[in-house]
Amino acid sequence: MSSINNLPAIITSDNFRSVARALTIVENDLNGADELLKKLTFNKSVPVIGITGPPGAGKSTLVNALISNLLLKGSKVAVLAVDPTSPFNFGSLLGDRIRMAPHFNHPDVFIRSLATRGSLGGLSAKAIEMTDVLRAAGFDYILVETVGVGQSEIEIAGLADITLLVLVPESGDEIQNIKSGLMEIADAFIVNKGDRADADLFVNNLKKIFGQKKHDSLPVFKTVASKGEGIDEVTAFILSKPDQKNERKEFLLSEKAYKLIQQKQMAGINKKKLQHAIAEASLLPGFNLYSFIAAYIA
Repeated sequence: MSSINNLPAIITSDNFRSVARALTIVENDLNGADELLKKLTFNKSVPVIGITGPPGAGKSTLVNALISNLLLKGSKVAVLAVDPTSPFNFGSLLGDRIRMAPHFNHPDVFIRSLATRGSLGGLSAKAIEMTDVLRAAGFDYILVETVGVGQSEIEIAGLADITLLVLVPESGDEIQNIKSGLMEIADAFIVNKGDRADADLFVNNLKKIFGQKKHDSLPVFKTVASKGEGIDEVTAFILSKPDQKNERKEFLLSEKAYKLIQQKQMAGINKKKLQHAIAEASLLPGFNLYSFIAAYIA
């Protein structure tokens, strides 16, 4: 078995075992993880496609359909499925690899799940590091499916070269609550489950909203991912934007650096230990949260 020092040189999309081992080392901060990341080399530009949106929008079904189309192009595809983590036991609640079972054993598809590890926005720095491992492995496309709660839609902009926001027709009443920042980071909107009532009305309303922007309006696609409808158009959009990364390189790098620095600064804070410590301290008379925090980080 190769040593960790030699592992970066053999991480390749032709050797899934080497990719899986590298991801495990990085995800769990095993010995040599930092050195492994520092030695990663990127021999080709690999687009990272972020797919986000509210729970129940059919993101995993959409990812399945996109994988099928990209395989028809002769591509090798990696998927990082970011699962929500329970705030109580810090365990992953979903099993995206099960939902993506049709492609799990395909020789040109690599699928890995990652718990959010308590990140309020839905993305942890581990998602960035593991995506870079996949990029270094030389896949043709990397799909990152996020949990789609809180600010994860915003955070995905720091990770993905192309961001697809998936909605359903029932999101119509919520569209007014979409912040301008979210409109800025999305490269396209996908109205999935487009065979439901009022789907066309919702699509038209989205097009009107984005048609009012001064720059080119954002594309809005209607899909029924479970039936493969509209997937060709979304795939064509992805394939038509090979230089997206260059257009936002500085922004992407700064967002990634910020998240990674944040992780390093918080490395000494164990959430489970914090939970136990605050549980004990809160029972003491005169408990003050801010005094507790000052003493805890001192």
